[in-house]
Amino acid sequence: MERIGIIDLGSNTARLVIVEMLGDGHFMVIDQLKESVRLGKDMERDGFLKPQRIAETIKTLKMFRKLCDAYEIERIISVATAAVRRAKNQRSFLDEIVANTGIKLKVLSAEEEATYVYRGVINTMDISKGLILEIGGGSTKVIYYNRRNLLNYETLPFGAVTLTDLFSSDGLTAEEQAEKIEEFIFEQLKGIEWLKEIDPETQLIGCGGSFRNLCKIVKMKKKCPLPLIHNYNVKTEEFEGVYDMLKSLDIDKKKRIKGISSTRADLLPSAFAVAHAFIKYLNFDSMNISACGLREGIMFNYAVPMTVEKPISDVLTYSLQTLVKYYKRNEKHCEQVVNLSVQLFKQMRVLHKFPRQCLKILKVAAYLYNTGNSIKYYDYQKHTSYIILNSSLYGITQREVVLAALVVASYKNDDLSLADIIKYKEFISEDDVEIIRKLGIMLRIAVSLDRSMASSVETINCDVLGDSVIMKTEFNSDATLEIKDALSAQTDFKRIFKKNLEIL
Repeated sequence: MERIGIIDLGSNTARLVIVEMLGDGHFMVIDQLKESVRLGKDMERDGFLKPQRIAETIKTLKMFRKLCDAYEIERIISVATAAVRRAKNQRSFLDEIVANTGIKLKVLSAEEEATYVYRGVINTMDISKGLILEIGGGSTKVIYYNRRNLLNYETLPFGAVTLTDLFSSDGLTAEEQAEKIEEFIFEQLKGIEWLKEIDPETQLIGCGGSFRNLCKIVKMKKKCPLPLIHNYNVKTEEFEGVYDMLKSLDIDKKKRIKGISSTRADLLPSAFAVAHAFIKYLNFDSMNISACGLREGIMFNYAVPMTVEKPISDVLTYSLQTLVKYYKRNEKHCEQVVNLSVQLFKQMRVLHKFPRQCLKILKVAAYLYNTGNSIKYYDYQKHTSYIILNSSLYGITQREVVLAALVVASYKNDDLSLADIIKYKEFISEDDVEIIRKLGIMLRIAVSLDRSMASSVETINCDVLGDSVIMKTEFNSDATLEIKDALSAQTDFKRIFKKNLEIL
């Protein structure tokens, strides 16, 4: 199975990700290394990369090469961004890297970098109109798309590292420094004409390490039990609370805050000052955090070449199919369980009356219901629930992730406790118990109707007659096992739907 290495050499951080190709355009990150090299530090003085920073970068890239060799990786895609792009000694730096590590870095243009960031976001988020703000160490990228088409971008030639250097030598307090950065960025934004014409329904998407740290801090403060970063929604008042706290603390106290990377603690106030100026300028009331960006854009570019021309149309299904492949599940069976679940959802709409959005929850549960088998068969639904709560699921909100996990955890025995609801109270309420239980019984019947994994049952038609639901199945081969197994859900079906269940 092919594995590739992707090296992203930024102005602040160097990162290596090891990616395993799963076939049919799917991939999974299986390892990574990250080092703070601060390559762009002190560049503002004369435009040259400094010898100490170069030496640190070479040391880091040698470590990266060693890990790639351990994985027997033959193809390494290596890119450098803002600091190297602007460096006056770029050529000698690149030659020195090749001589010492054998790694050939491609210096991305501002347009290439923005395009990769866009592809990393658009292929992992189901947001049709977005304004991406990516704050790097040496540059800040503003990327606008509408109806999933890239329309405009702007790269501002300063980021968290360069702004910290620029505004740290004036004897200013942390609060004053942040205020100066905000004023500076505010003026820069006025010069981006297309920003004044963006669709009012556009959502702000925060991308990059600073926003990932913001998400972790907000979740820590709220004692959120869900570890996921991607697609978490942070309200502006939550962001401002974190921003105000950081401005008032010295560097040692910043480093002790849970959720903050110790190598980024000194840069966060500058990064957040940029974000705050942006939010004030465009009056956003919240932002969605993306855990995906440039590196994921490179992955999609390599694994799914069609995304160069057009983004993935169904982000969620693509993401689910990736997990099915990664956990080596029976793909045909998974597709059949999804098919039957969707049929049941539509046929029983008169009973459950759930909005179409709930179909996404059921789809996640149906695709992944038995991935927990890869850990252990016994109690596999509990293991599956854990996998759902901790996987890279794209095109779905974190609320929907939690609901799907609870549907799977309880679908066989309706084992849903008040403790589960309380644990995830940020995302769900007691009113959601009905959704979980009704989707759970639909999933249970769908799984049973492909018990032999032979796709015997083709269609389901449901009639609601008085106090009974009559499911009429059409099948292409003997379905005795399937119907017998599905009828075991009769008791729970009656308790949940208040109807008798007959399957023909």
